[in-house]
Amino acid sequence: MSLLPDWRIRELARGGMIEPFEDRLVRGPENAQVISYGLSSFGYDLRCADEWKVFTNVMSAVVDPKHFDNRSFVDIQAPEIIIPPNSFVLARSLEYLRIPDTVMVVALGKSTYARCGIVANVTPLEPGWEGHVTLEFSNTTPLPAKMYAGEGCVQLLFFEGERPEVTYGDRGGKYQGQRGVTLPKM
Repeated sequence: MSLLPDWRIRELARGGMIEPFEDRLVRGPENAQVISYGLSSFGYDLRCADEWKVFTNVMSAVVDPKHFDNRSFVDIQAPEIIIPPNSFVLARSLEYLRIPDTVMVVALGKSTYARCGIVANVTPLEPGWEGHVTLEFSNTTPLPAKMYAGEGCVQLLFFEGERPEVTYGDRGGKYQGQRGVTLPKM
């Protein structure tokens, strides 16, 4: 497998891999503070949508991936979110992705958020997968932390190789075609 440069990512995006697609790194208008997003040298910085699931202990629910209790979180639609101390939120990418059968994608947190104690976790996007990317952001600090919708939140790295025998799409993976913030499924 090899890491894809910007020209190859742009080529795949024109085929519908990323929608909407920004074919340059957007830093915002003059004097505006925007966390960058779009195409970079060897990756693509995804944006957060304005849909958030903030985890809370108000209802004393247990977070159990086999029996998920919707009382574990509060739904918020807003241009920014405050993550409580030592807590986390689920969000989704603004972009919808269609991963080609020969591509594997790994997501890493952006340094701007990491330097504020906000850690991103995203599982790899397998060959043949498509959907909005469900994103998890943990606030590892003892202070409230803020995140912004419509701005960069994670960087995707694309690796291309030979098509695997069975792709995520071939096996009908449970998160195939997900839209919105998607909770655990069994």
